[in-house]
Amino acid sequence: MSGLSPDVIAAAYRACCLAELDALKPGNVHVFGDGHRMAVADFVTSAEVSAPHLAEPGARIGRRVRTAMEATLGAVGQNTNLGILLLCAPLALAAERGGPLRRALSHVLDTLDAADAADVFAAIRAANPGGLGRAERHDVTGPEAPASLVAAMAEAAPRDRIARAYVTGFADIFGIGLPALAEARGKGLTPPWSTTAVFLGYLAAVPDSHVARKHGAARADALRAEAAELLSLDLANHPVTELLVRDRSWKGRNLNPGTSADMTVATLFADRLLAAET
Repeated sequence: MSGLSPDVIAAAYRACCLAELDALKPGNVHVFGDGHRMAVADFVTSAEVSAPHLAEPGARIGRRVRTAMEATLGAVGQNTNLGILLLCAPLALAAERGGPLRRALSHVLDTLDAADAADVFAAIRAANPGGLGRAERHDVTGPEAPASLVAAMAEAAPRDRIARAYVTGFADIFGIGLPALAEARGKGLTPPWSTTAVFLGYLAAVPDSHVARKHGAARADALRAEAAELLSLDLANHPVTELLVRDRSWKGRNLNPGTSADMTVATLFADRLLAAET
């Protein structure tokens, strides 16, 4: 089966980045409210400038991440999408190569090499995401990248859900995000509210690792419990007021569930790529 064209992949990526912004995601940036010194416009620009790099034909994962991150930093001057790029680059390459997406993704992850590691580590250092801390092995602040990106991701996996995706074949995307999206659609939710359902599904299922890095595991688990309470809301009734109350509360405490938001974009992207297969 032939793969998708770069134009189709780039268009799908841009559309998913914008769709995620349209959804009310408490604690994160969305059309109902900016936050954490970032604005919706920053994310719109980031999606536009990073898309050609994310979909560069023939490029390996590491190059896609690094060049897209460089373009983002050049355009908006801050890290708005490192997690999104780390998740979407393997999906983009898998879609380009063709065949069933999950099988192609597994092959892509199995063939990561030292050049991928060097480029990904360069992108992470340039983005300088908050709360990374230091690691005994494969420290991103060290002078050299590891020979194996998979080994570095495995080291970080217990504390970072995006790293964990690289060593589990994106299990969270296929096991949490896509089922939540299918369930939301089955309830007749409109696209923005289906996206909110995906975001809350991630946040309620596992502690957000971005929150955990910055505020500790206990605070992340408490936020997970708060998110689980929100699952009782009927999103079909568009509970904007209730969600904005939580949005202001979390932003007031500088709690940004960024990993859950990144996973949400990747879920929408995987869904579009799967739909394009058929």
